[in-house]
Amino acid sequence: MLAEQQQQLIRLIDAALVSIGVAPVPVTLERPKIEAHGDVATNVALQIAKSQKKNPREVAEAIVSALRDNPDSVELVDAVEIAGPGFINLRLTAAAKHRVVHTVLDARDCFGTTRTHEGERVMVEFVSANPTGPLHLGHARQAALGDAIANLLAAQAWQVTREFYYNDAGVQIANLALSVQARARELAGETAAFPEGGYRGEYISEIARDYLAHATVEREGAALIASGNVEDLDAIQRFAVAYLRNEQDHDLAALGIRFDSFFLESSLYSEHKVQATVDAIAASGMAYEHEGAMWLKTSAIDVSGGLGGPPADDKDRVMRKSDGSYTYFVPDVAYHITKLQRGFDKVINVQGSDHYGTVARVRAGLQASAQSLGVTVPQGFPDYLLHKMLRITKGGEEVKMSKRAGTYVTLHDLLDWVGRDAARFFLVSRKADAEFVFDVDLAISKSEENPVYYVQYAHARVCSVFAQAEEKGFGRPDVAAGPRADLAPLQSARERALMSRLAAYPTVIAAATAELAPHQVASYLRELAADFHGYYNAERVLVDDAAARNARLALLLATRQVLANGLRLIGVSAPQRM
Repeated sequence: MLAEQQQQLIRLIDAALVSIGVAPVPVTLERPKIEAHGDVATNVALQIAKSQKKNPREVAEAIVSALRDNPDSVELVDAVEIAGPGFINLRLTAAAKHRVVHTVLDARDCFGTTRTHEGERVMVEFVSANPTGPLHLGHARQAALGDAIANLLAAQAWQVTREFYYNDAGVQIANLALSVQARARELAGETAAFPEGGYRGEYISEIARDYLAHATVEREGAALIASGNVEDLDAIQRFAVAYLRNEQDHDLAALGIRFDSFFLESSLYSEHKVQATVDAIAASGMAYEHEGAMWLKTSAIDVSGGLGGPPADDKDRVMRKSDGSYTYFVPDVAYHITKLQRGFDKVINVQGSDHYGTVARVRAGLQASAQSLGVTVPQGFPDYLLHKMLRITKGGEEVKMSKRAGTYVTLHDLLDWVGRDAARFFLVSRKADAEFVFDVDLAISKSEENPVYYVQYAHARVCSVFAQAEEKGFGRPDVAAGPRADLAPLQSARERALMSRLAAYPTVIAAATAELAPHQVASYLRELAADFHGYYNAERVLVDDAAARNARLALLLATRQVLANGLRLIGVSAPQRM
């Protein structure tokens, strides 16, 4: 049932409680597992029986009697009965069940959305890969999850900013430049020692060849022309980073991912924000010197609250090492200070589960530096969604590496094998903290076992019915069976099940958003597709009776709309033909 109908029913139950002399209590509504038990059930009688010093069934009988006597319940409630020790089962009227079809057809693309967070700003930071190589499967999963979460938040009227944080400073970037330099020297006929910890994928040789060939890389509206000078390490680094950033952008675009802003880690150093953050932490009294290093009192700072990560760190952590360099979490703290300074009400970081230990340190650093920097840090800021890695199988065997990347399967490989839609659907189809195996053969199969094919086929099937309706001279379904169609003929069990599933969509979207769980949308779409396919296989839609035909076409119009809405949220297309 629709959310507004749930609230209406709760108000009716509250009124029933008042009428029997009981103060309203929080009412929980559930959908019975067995259809014969009704459309919705509540255990409110069991909740209050003890305080009333009565048998739960006796309380339930009084509530049911009051509901039946209330004239306001006639439009919504068709029948009420008591089950077991005092559960109250309610069956909705046909008109109440039909209402979802009209609601969907009125709202169309907006069905399932709300204005709950209008005017509030949220940043979702995801992917944030080092520009040292092609994007791997972890980045792919993160991209699909982050973008779907951003879509869900936008559906609740959040003003969403998608941000990519480039780790373009430090040892890894230096190793990239040295690796390209070594390969360039080899290509030039020199003998070159390869750096320890260097990058060995075939892509390093590709960059070196283009660098020697004076290739041009377009980056942010500017052309960067390789000098070809193998002695100029800075030039090699600039070219290699730009080259790989372009490649990452291309692969993300192929996955249907876009970003609103990009943030460079190097800017935190060039603009002295890392030092300012360290100074602020020191001024707070939450840092101390020991054995030539500066430590943060992470174990003494309450960082509970928010989503993701541990409640507190188990020990103090080094911020500045004895050689004067900063540990990896310090620039992260400085980066999150900029997020606060930019005015975001909420920040969500989508990262791999290997970042679990960083969470408490970043939150502690923010709490320690906040006062000195004049910013307010909400408890538990930022929120984290930590995802686990996935394995990939192809031809019945696990694929562990790509020749080009050298050590791992790339996002580009995955897109070559299965395409954008299958990649995105599969990548969000499991809880983020669950490991799973991505079966390439299943993802490209045209079978009921392939969830993305199954869901998309449901949408295409509805479109096919509409095309047939026009061919048979029944007119355009959105006209003949639009929002004002008479739905009285929709009485079968499969029709009721399909309408009930449609009505659940807004609740699913709200829960998926609150829990940062786009897999709930994918699961819902599979269930909706199953209900539709079951109905389509059991009932003829284009019957001679115009009233029945138009009612069924209206139900299919609503089903197609919800399928399209849900697929759009997880970044998957809704094809008209398959």
